[in-house]
Amino acid sequence: MTTTLPERRATPLAAPADGPSRPPASRRRAFTRRRALTIAAFLAPAFVIVAVFTYYPMLSGSLGAFRTWTIYNVAEQPWTGLDNFRVVLSDPLFYSTVGNTIVWVIGSIVPQFVIGFALALWMRRKFRFRGIYQALVFFPWAVSGFLIGVLFRWMFNSEFGVINDLLMRSGLVDSPLPWLATPALAMPAVIIANVWYGVTFFAIMILAALQSVPDELYEASALDGAGKVRSFWHVTVPYIRTTLALTVLLRTIWIFNFPDLIFGMTGGGPGGRTHIVTSYMISITQQGEYGRASALGLIVMLVLAIFAVFYLLATREKKEAYR
Repeated sequence: MTTTLPERRATPLAAPADGPSRPPASRRRAFTRRRALTIAAFLAPAFVIVAVFTYYPMLSGSLGAFRTWTIYNVAEQPWTGLDNFRVVLSDPLFYSTVGNTIVWVIGSIVPQFVIGFALALWMRRKFRFRGIYQALVFFPWAVSGFLIGVLFRWMFNSEFGVINDLLMRSGLVDSPLPWLATPALAMPAVIIANVWYGVTFFAIMILAALQSVPDELYEASALDGAGKVRSFWHVTVPYIRTTLALTVLLRTIWIFNFPDLIFGMTGGGPGGRTHIVTSYMISITQQGEYGRASALGLIVMLVLAIFAVFYLLATREKKEAYR
């Protein structure tokens, strides 16, 4: 006869009536306040620096656009409303500068994009010393734009510049060309320098996008009988088109707001033929017309804000495409 032991049921431990032990509410609040004060103490120096050197000059300059603010009346700045905007928009040099800016942006973007795309396609292939070649291609992006302008100013020098020397040795010209002193040649010269400087950006961005294209897509297109040209237009470009649009928009904003190279090469000359809107704004500031410069700066900010809206819309489209 076997006896069975009675089943032992696990009885849960009764929780305390007041729940688990917690520190008093006063202690929790004190800890939270202390932690918040610690975080605020660490963030305060960065916030103060940004507020003093970024937001305050931005606000002060924006208000200066509506005042008579020159080097001769820094202390007294009477309110003039939209007079500075009327002066800027009625200046014929402003419209010629806008035309120069359009030529500067389009003339720089198109060659940079084409050459950068070609370099990215080439660097995507595996070949000997590819890493060294990529480092050499990416090197100009680490150099200051003003320094690039000074370098090309010497290269385009009419007396001992290397550009004229190469052209004369190849027989394309008979005598040295005054590149930076001739109105018809100065803008092409600064565009050539900017193309050399900006090709790196497109090469970096497009190469990163090309490396994300799956090899299976190329294999499938090859099985369907597509050659390299059709694979490029029907596989590569559609896959990275959003990245291409973002890159072009971002680079357009940068070139529009990039007077460094122009000041290094020509300073806006000869006769203002290489002035873009931002370099023209800096030249007005150097003349002591701070109110006019502030008004022009607000116009530039409005244009850049429009480009920024397109950039944000394209960014949202890219995020939705990856969902």
